[in-house]
Parts: sequence; C-alpha cells; structure tokens
Amino acid sequence: MNLVYADEQGQLFDHPDWTGLGRGGDIVIELMEEELIPLPEGATLVGLPGTRPIGIGPSGKMELLPGPYQAVGALLPQGFTRLALPGYAKSDKTAVLPLFGYTAVVWKDGRFWAAAEQCDDPERWNPLNCDRTELNVKVEELLAKYPDNRLYEHLSHCALGYECLTASNTFLQRWEGAVPVSYSCNAGCFGCISEQPEDSAFPAPQTRMNFKPTVDEVVQIMLEQLRTPESIISFGQGCEGEPSTQVKIIVEAIRRVREQTSMGYININTNAGLTDFMRAIVDSGLDLMRVSTISALDDHYNAYYKPRAYTLKNVERSLRYAADQGVYTSINYLIFPGVTDREEEMEAMIEFVRRTGLRLIQMRNLNIDPESYLNLIPKARGEIYGMKQMLEIFREELPDVVIGSYTHVPPAELARRR
Repeated sequence: MNLVYADEQGQLFDHPDWTGLGRGGDIVIELMEEELIPLPEGATLVGLPGTRPIGIGPSGKMELLPGPYQAVGALLPQGFTRLALPGYAKSDKTAVLPLFGYTAVVWKDGRFWAAAEQCDDPERWNPLNCDRTELNVKVEELLAKYPDNRLYEHLSHCALGYECLTASNTFLQRWEGAVPVSYSCNAGCFGCISEQPEDSAFPAPQTRMNFKPTVDEVVQIMLEQLRTPESIISFGQGCEGEPSTQVKIIVEAIRRVREQTSMGYININTNAGLTDFMRAIVDSGLDLMRVSTISALDDHYNAYYKPRAYTLKNVERSLRYAADQGVYTSINYLIFPGVTDREEEMEAMIEFVRRTGLRLIQMRNLNIDPESYLNLIPKARGEIYGMKQMLEIFREELPDVVIGSYTHVPPAELARRR
C-alpha cells in the first residue's frame, strides 16, 4: 500500500517505494488490509498544510518522506467511520489544521483506499445526490412563497453557500430537513463550527444565525417539510447554538404543527443539558432526539464541551426521560481514533448507553485539529484497542442498539405513539 502525498501546489502522488501509515491519536501505526476500503464516492482528498508525510521507507523504518511534501487525508461522507488518522508530523508545531475529519489514505491496486468502515447507507448523504440546478430552482420557489420568512433566507445561504445537505433537503423537501431556532448556547464546544472565541487558533467555518425566529416562521418550514410519512424535520443545526434555549418557540411550534398534520417525524439535535426544557419539548410531541456527546467520562466531556450550568448527569437524565416517554433516542457520538477506542472510554460509554435506553449510536468523525484536541483532553489511562475492534465490541455488548451514522426513521414498533 503506497504512501500518498502532495506537493506544495496540491498535486497528489503515490510513492511505490514507501508504505503508507496511519495514526491513532499521537501514535503512528501500520494499516491493516482489513481496515481499508476503496475510497468512497463523495469523499474528498486534501493536503494537510504544514505537515510532513510519515511512511515506511526503503530502510524498513518509519520516517519522514524527504522533500517539500505534505501529508494527504480523505474527508469521508456520512455513512463511513474513520479508523485511522493520516500518518504525519507537523513542520510547525504551533500551526493548526482546519476543522475537518482527516482519514488515512493509501494507493494500491490502481486506486485510492481509506482506513474506514461503512456503518450506514451513504446514499442519502452523498453530496453527488444533491442536484445543484434543481436546488437553485427550489430555493427561488420557497423564497418567493415565503418572502418574509427569515429562516428560509438564512437556510438558503447554508444550502447554496456552505452546501449543507440538511439545509438543501429543506428546499428539496425530502428526507431530513433543518429548522434552526437559536443564536445562543449553553456550551462552549472546543470544535464549534459556528462560533469560536476571538483568540481561537481556528476560525469557525460557518456563520451562526443572529436572530430569533417567530413561531410562524418555524411552523411554515415544518409544515412544508412534513409532507410524507418518512420525512424528518430537525431542530438543532451546525449554524445555530443550542436549540432547547428557545424552548417556548419549539414547544408552541410542535403543538401547532401536530394540530395540522401527523405526517413525518419531529427531531431535535441537542446537547440535552437543560433537562427541564428537554422534558417540556418531549411532552409537546417530539418523536426523535439525538444528543451530541464525545465521551461518557466527565473530565473528557467537560474539557471539550465546556458546559455552562449543566453536567453530563443532566444529559443522562434528559435521555432517560425521553426514552421512557417513547421517544426514539440516539447519540451523535463524536469519535476520534486513539481516543474513542481507549479502554476506559468504551467501558463508560457502553454503560451510559445501557442506563439511558439508547436505540441508535451515530458514529460521527470528529472534525478537529488532532494536536489541539489531544492536548485538551485527559491522557489515556488504559489499553487502546483500535477503532475496528471498538466497533466490534460495541456491536457485541449492545446487540439491541443500532450502530449507524445519521438520524433514521425508527422501526414501526419503536415509533412514539401519538
């Protein structure tokens, strides 16, 4: 498996005399054949600026590739779980990489291969399945139909500018659509993609919404999206803060929508820290709840999320309450090779899943500068198993929990009774 690298102009090469490597955390590792899959459709290959590729050279030792070259990684579409980081070392130890989830990639048998495992059907979240021409037409139609709806205006920038697939679905009126509601947050996530402090080493790649929508604006979007039995509308998007901080808007919107239609599913993507607010949202008629987490260990969770006036115990209570009321619950599990597969992390998360009655774990590759993240969180205390074995352990220990990558319509027998 040949080392893949790029020159200063971004042109890609593979080296027939060098073997490509990966990383688990800060440890350079060899890649196993069973960890590799053909580079998925919709994946993007990118150079890692300010890095040097590490491979096994003709000497048989792990070493830096000589010359002015940079490491290369793959950015995977949803549905694929990263098993290893690219093998690299930073030329400038103080430099930080843009907020993406870099995956190890090699060249063999005439094609690119990525260190990844398919955990879900990628079809609906493949960027190639979003027809940009059709999207432009639909954006114009809905903006014309609702000229005073600021949410549609905001989402049009997300869909056309950032090419956000959830925002795009809102205009294409298919699958899972978005309805952001909050400009404020009760956490200060280290890797937040919509808001970073002024002294942050990496800029937020998106702009957070800066207004408070009306219930009418929210209801209009929800009713347009909920037109089929399997449609989903989701509060809580990358372009906003914590949706439950706008509990009054959400509760009233859900009630008004359910007075008019029983179609589809209402979902919230949340940190679930505001337990009383989450109970009110659940009681108003919520169908699905996805809770973002990075760990079931307090020190790790607190280091990354920097929660304001809530704890991981609040998150657990919110999930348990929702599950007890029949809501189909899942976690948006931010995973990272060399961290998520630590012994103590796996043990804590498995018990967390059991206590909360989760139905689905969405494995989501953490978009972060690896060195910044590793310097932020506690050091490993136990054995590191590797991501592939971690997935196998989860499936064995949690046989009734679905391992996937995104929000799903629940099986009929698990859907909430209305």
